[in-house]
Amino acid sequence: MEAGIRPIVIIGNWKMHKTVEEAKEFVQSLLSNFHPKGVVVGLAVPFTVIYPLAQLAKDSELLIGGQNMNDSHEGAFTGEIAGSMLKDVGAQFVILGHSERRRLYHEDDLTINHKVLRALEAGLQPILCVGETQDERDDGKSQEVIEKQLTEGLKGCNETQLKSLIIAYEPVWAISNGHHTHSAMPEIVEETLQFCRQVLTQLFSDDFARQVTIQYGGSVTPSNAHDLLAQPNIDGLLIGGASLSLDSFSEIVNDAYTKRQQTAG
Repeated sequence: MEAGIRPIVIIGNWKMHKTVEEAKEFVQSLLSNFHPKGVVVGLAVPFTVIYPLAQLAKDSELLIGGQNMNDSHEGAFTGEIAGSMLKDVGAQFVILGHSERRRLYHEDDLTINHKVLRALEAGLQPILCVGETQDERDDGKSQEVIEKQLTEGLKGCNETQLKSLIIAYEPVWAISNGHHTHSAMPEIVEETLQFCRQVLTQLFSDDFARQVTIQYGGSVTPSNAHDLLAQPNIDGLLIGGASLSLDSFSEIVNDAYTKRQQTAG
């Protein structure tokens, strides 16, 4: 499956933002003029708003998902949530291994692998995040880090299980933290995504690697989305801050539609 046939997937990651009423107002406005036109669009939202948003979106093509989950089915884990619980309230996908989870909450590749397996068991589409820090990049270890994250994160999985898998490359050095918005250059992202496909070929097969949707995430804005999406191996975007604004999020979705039209033609 060549680029252009793979789905273009735009996911907004709201992180720890929006109350129930704010979230509902956003989605109602989005759905009032929602025509994805061959682009897969989703919102990864706080646990508290998954159910009401899933209800609002149930008759549309908008996907609602979670930002994290525990690696156990159930148990005495105060403050945690299981994949089956996400699925129960209407989540269709879940982000796993986000750099903030790795960095702030010390999640390692083994934990993330367990989460991937548990998400698949629960019937959730996993979005596995990979990416290097600035220090790792400066030391020339970018590929080493990404290969390890993919290899360990997908251990014990087979191609059939991973038909819905999405990989999100989000270099830590390019992620906005509220103080800077330094996006990676499109050419750097394209090169890295090609490497990701090489690793997936080694782990599974060439056919599988060519079929997997790989996104880019890291300070994505309407001003850089077009250039990023112009790269053949960038199949979509994982959007943080820009997904909190209806106008900026919609503009990025429209750019994705433009790419779909160009590749389809």
